[in-house]
Amino acid sequence: MSVLNLRDVLPFPGGANSSDIFLNGQHLNLTTLEYWNYTLFSNGTLSNNSWCFMTDLPFTPGAVLDNGTFINATSCYTPMKAIGTRSAIGVGYAVAFGICLILILINLARHGKLYLPVEKRFYPIGRRWQWYWGCFVCAAAIIGLFFGIDVDRYYIQDIPIVINVFFWFLMQMGTTALVWEAVRHWGSWMERQFIDPNPFVLHDTDRRWLFEFWIPLFFYFWLWMNFFLVIPRNWEPIIRQRSPQQTIEQAEPAATDGRFKAAAFMLVICWCTIIVSIWHSIRHYEPRNRGWFNRTIGFLGYMPFRFTLEIPLLLALVAYQILCSFRFRLSPLNAEDTNYVAMYLGGYTPSLLILIIQIIDGFMRPNEDRELIRQRRVRGEEVNRQLGITKKPAWWRRVNGQLPPDNMADQVLRNVREVGGGRPTARHVEALAEQRAAQIQEGQTGPGRSGATIEMNELRRANSAASSIRARGAPPPPYTPYTGKSGQRKEERMVQAAAGLLFPNSATPPTGEDRGRTSEGETAETQQRLDTSERSRSTGSTGSGLSTTGPPQQVRSMLDV
Repeated sequence: MSVLNLRDVLPFPGGANSSDIFLNGQHLNLTTLEYWNYTLFSNGTLSNNSWCFMTDLPFTPGAVLDNGTFINATSCYTPMKAIGTRSAIGVGYAVAFGICLILILINLARHGKLYLPVEKRFYPIGRRWQWYWGCFVCAAAIIGLFFGIDVDRYYIQDIPIVINVFFWFLMQMGTTALVWEAVRHWGSWMERQFIDPNPFVLHDTDRRWLFEFWIPLFFYFWLWMNFFLVIPRNWEPIIRQRSPQQTIEQAEPAATDGRFKAAAFMLVICWCTIIVSIWHSIRHYEPRNRGWFNRTIGFLGYMPFRFTLEIPLLLALVAYQILCSFRFRLSPLNAEDTNYVAMYLGGYTPSLLILIIQIIDGFMRPNEDRELIRQRRVRGEEVNRQLGITKKPAWWRRVNGQLPPDNMADQVLRNVREVGGGRPTARHVEALAEQRAAQIQEGQTGPGRSGATIEMNELRRANSAASSIRARGAPPPPYTPYTGKSGQRKEERMVQAAAGLLFPNSATPPTGEDRGRTSEGETAETQQRLDTSERSRSTGSTGSGLSTTGPPQQVRSMLDV
């Protein structure tokens, strides 16, 4: 038993005179104490219902002033006692919940990552809610358990007992929501796999869809009813556990009132809703069995093994909260004389085991997007097998020359290798310039003049001798790489360069910066065309499409092109 079990009013001990008391070796003014309505209690405290100070050694006040201020006094609401059984067990559980929090964050990153585009019917937040609630449960448990240390260390009970049970109730609510979200998402995952081969196999407006739309709202309504029945209340009577009589008269009736009882039964409705949700998912997304016995066996067989463990644990958690609302002796709200075995075994162990089961299952299951990709690949291989399509190995394309086009990085790397760098680059550029000059000199002789054959010439109109005469202008200028910013002009330059290689004797259209200007070669070419036209009109049209002055052309067959 604690030192607070006896709390009787004691008379002030006598002192040097009628207005003085001698308390544990210190003289205090009795007149001032009576004026401020201070009372001496048998548990070693001096209080006036507003302020409370310790009187036992070594916490005895040194003096009291006329305005009621104590010198060198220690408040009763100070953590001065040693850690007890409640705190020691609580620290161990807090460490376990902290480890679970780290593992839950790992599972959240593992299962929350996307590998497929987001679908309208299956949002990514749906698969993450169970892990969010797991983080909430761990945080609530850690905060409440660490405040439980001060429940043991406080000489007179104060706010730590309220914070401890406050977060304990939040942990209970979060554990219920965690199991619900795990069950709800399992049904959503079953639906996603069911409709993935054929998205139109299920309708979006049938009774199944309406049931899945309304049942989460129904569940969270009763869960929030549990919250509003427990949390918003006057917690001051729970703190009144400073003596056995005060505990019996104030704390116990407040801890077992009708609101706590009703809130516990709200969780019973939530638990039944979870069972109905599992039944609904098995009924619509799993093969049906005939007969009640076979359906019961199928219900247990189709349900994941983690739910077989989590649902009884959740039921034990709800049952303990109901028990606490009737038996104050077993409740964590009892700060002085509770049953620690029942408190931790029924209040914290089910939540911890549910978290451990969720974590183990999370590490065993693959990411849902990856699993869906695997299922699609398996279905594709099955379809290919039915159609007789054999997938070729990866080296097949390389052997047969079916290589994919180079990307921009490969093209830049190839250009750099061709050009090189430093002084060798200049030599390479000079070699290219000499090669281009040789090509220009060879083009001035012309394939027609040298008697060489050509593959194809430009088309000519047979009804005009003037238009059939070949232009004897200068060969096209050498191609220079484009350095501007216009994509259209760059394409024009590339087309001009290609035309110059295919048709070296044809006239090249002026570039963008030479438009509107007339060069000397163009002037001579224009004068030559006018002279030829004059001779053609005087001698008559040949109609043959051949030049009258040059040697005959030797045209190769189109099959050789």
